[in-house]
Amino acid sequence: MSIQKFKSFEEAEKALWTSNPDGAYFKKVREFFRLFAKLSKFSYPSGVYKFRSIEEAEQHKLNEIIKAAIKDKEVDRGKSKRE
Repeated sequence: MSIQKFKSFEEAEKALWTSNPDGAYFKKVREFFRLFAKLSKFSYPSGVYKFRSIEEAEQHKLNEIIKAAIKDKEVDRGKSKRE
């Protein structure tokens, strides 16, 4: 990957857009999402969920994120006790 220099943020932003994506572009996007998935500590539980409203769905998502954070915190505490 080569280094690019820009004179403004607008010029840098324009360089991010691809008007004619090819196979290599989609491969880079796939690799980016795989990296993001590895770095992200939160993984949404699998399955199909039905909600009566957007608010209910957002509340469910928030609860799952909190549960994952609490679980991660407990794991971190467990590791520090062993060391």
